[in-house]
Amino acid sequence: MLRVSLPNNGWTPRPHQIELWKYLRAGGKRALAVWHRRAGKDDVCLHHSAIAAWERVGNYWHCLPEYNQARKAIWTAINPHTGKRRIDEAFPTELRANTNDTEMFIRFHNGSTWQCIGSDTYNTTVGASVAGIVYSEWALANPSAWAYHRPMVEENNGWATFITTPRGRNHAFSLFQHASRDPGWFCELLTAADTGSLTAEALAEALKEYTALYGADVGRAQYQQEYFCDFQAAILGAYFAIEMAQVRAERRICEVEALPGEMVHRAWDLGVADDTSIWWFQIQGAQIIILDHYASSGVGVDHYAEVIEKRGLEHGWLNGNDYVPHDAKVKEWGSGRTRVETMKTLGLNPILVPMATFQDGINAARRTLPLCVFHPRTEETGIAALEQYRREWDDDKKAFRSSDVHDWTAHPAAAFRYLALAWRGIQHREVAVPKPEGWRIPPPADDRRGIRL
Repeated sequence: MLRVSLPNNGWTPRPHQIELWKYLRAGGKRALAVWHRRAGKDDVCLHHSAIAAWERVGNYWHCLPEYNQARKAIWTAINPHTGKRRIDEAFPTELRANTNDTEMFIRFHNGSTWQCIGSDTYNTTVGASVAGIVYSEWALANPSAWAYHRPMVEENNGWATFITTPRGRNHAFSLFQHASRDPGWFCELLTAADTGSLTAEALAEALKEYTALYGADVGRAQYQQEYFCDFQAAILGAYFAIEMAQVRAERRICEVEALPGEMVHRAWDLGVADDTSIWWFQIQGAQIIILDHYASSGVGVDHYAEVIEKRGLEHGWLNGNDYVPHDAKVKEWGSGRTRVETMKTLGLNPILVPMATFQDGINAARRTLPLCVFHPRTEETGIAALEQYRREWDDDKKAFRSSDVHDWTAHPAAAFRYLALAWRGIQHREVAVPKPEGWRIPPPADDRRGIRL
């Protein structure tokens, strides 16, 4: 009779991995490991998932920020020390009933399944039942994925493990703050100095490479982020790094409310299969009060109209305009109507944002952000997106491309660009509003007008 031992192939946790391993194997339900690059985060979680899938029949997922990343980082990745695929090391073929390479899916003989998924396509998991999830590179993932998956995990008394290196003070930082205070969570931050898993020579070489690629300042920031888990380090290539740092430094994330009797407007980025993103905002004197943010995907305009109506009633907001990009006037297949026409039938007030180049939108957003005060409820998805929205990096040319990274941050950023291009054309009363300490009004920028439809 064939006998297989788990963890497979004699794998054992390294000294710095033991505390997380013990917590998971003892049945822990929530874990956050902020570990430095090359600390073996995924290896620990893959081996834990293998044992968990054999002990309890269920579905288990390993979630990367983007679905396409999962194939390279996990499914086909080779362990350079052994020359074997990572999934073959963790999930011995003797325990598998079948392996689907196309869907990155494994079914075990006991009925359990394990699969790679992406936070960018989290809505494709609708109706699924899951017993355990690993969110790898959580700081780069769409935070909406956990909001979507959490009820499934709780319904099954399952577990969720988040592993990451920092990417600024985004949703991963917020989760770290929460987990470090909540006794129901395992929370650990390990730098290269803590683990001793990299030699001083290896670290020095890494710093030298980062400096050569990005320059002294940015290179050191990347080094501190990747190997010393620095949440304060600037995000490489972020479009709004300076402006968002000022938002936090000047404490412009605070409890602000809409003025009664004044309209609350919305700025949209309209997607079809992709996310649609909406910002709620109100002009108060020289300030732009950012009241809320919402994003979803795979649903129609009627869904967003319901969300808008519900939030308007909940907060007592006076219904304002809906600023939408020019492609909203293109007719949709099937209905033969434009999205603008559909929005009007649902009681919305669409206005086309002035045509502008991508760079014009970026510049408008940079001029607008110093005027903005954000409500804390926008932080997890809205502010986090603005902080992480970044240019693509060309590994061959060792330079940034002019294009953006089209991940989950792109849609909230696009909607904010439309807000920035539209808000100066809004008619509003001048009101006296207290300003946060240290806040300054920048010089006025060019006026832009929306087109009423």
